[in-house]
Amino acid sequence: MESKLIELGVETFKIALYLALPGLLVGMLIGLAVSIFQATTQINEMTLSFIPKIIGVVIVIVLTMPWMLNEMIDFSTHIFALIPTFIE
Repeated sequence: MESKLIELGVETFKIALYLALPGLLVGMLIGLAVSIFQATTQINEMTLSFIPKIIGVVIVIVLTMPWMLNEMIDFSTHIFALIPTFIE
């Protein structure tokens, strides 16, 4: 019983990381590009690094939303199927 709960916890963390990864990667890549741009032009404006990251992450979330929704539906279906195994 305890091993099933541990496996479920690990699977939950994996799916959370799997779903967050596209947005995090885009935010990191845009941040790197903006940092290189700021270093070469010597422009140190805080909003210059903040606004493009928000826009990029929102675009990625909108584009990957159907995939994310399907992953969450599959995970939820799997969790609901496991409920009878936890009742003893």
